[in-house]
Amino acid sequence: MFIKKVFWKIRLSVLGRLKVAVKAGLKCGKGVTVMTGAEFGSEPYLITLGDNVRISSFVTFITHDGGSWPFRRQEEYKGVVRFGKIKVGDNSFIGARSTIMPGVHIGKNCVVAAGAVVTKDVPDNSVVAGVPARVISDIYTYADKMKSRMPANWDQQKYKENKRKYLEEILPD
Repeated sequence: MFIKKVFWKIRLSVLGRLKVAVKAGLKCGKGVTVMTGAEFGSEPYLITLGDNVRISSFVTFITHDGGSWPFRRQEEYKGVVRFGKIKVGDNSFIGARSTIMPGVHIGKNCVVAAGAVVTKDVPDNSVVAGVPARVISDIYTYADKMKSRMPANWDQQKYKENKRKYLEEILPD
């Protein structure tokens, strides 16, 4: 058991979590990015990520429900387990430390807020937040809100040249 754990830690550090999950069957579209610490669970082959999906840090995908453990040895519940496929549509963003539960389908062009626990399907073009996650906005209202909060003197070129210096300079204390 110890050797197996060491093997997986080495494999994760060398290949990265996404590559390991893809080798284990995760279906992954083009242009997918995954930040540090994402967890694809013990059944990554039940997960599909569309094109241009971004998974932020420490997102957890749960493809099975272990909650049947306390009663599955009782005769009438023998063998009761729950598994569910997870699908994330094209051009969606999953915020840091979110949890996606079994059987959830997240539509195209969606935003899942940081820390959300997604227990139900998310319609296309939606923003969800909370525990459990609920639709709080459509993507276009959210985009307008973000645009209105941009600094009036934003300079994309300066940002690209030296992100740290520019942000420290332009953002208020």
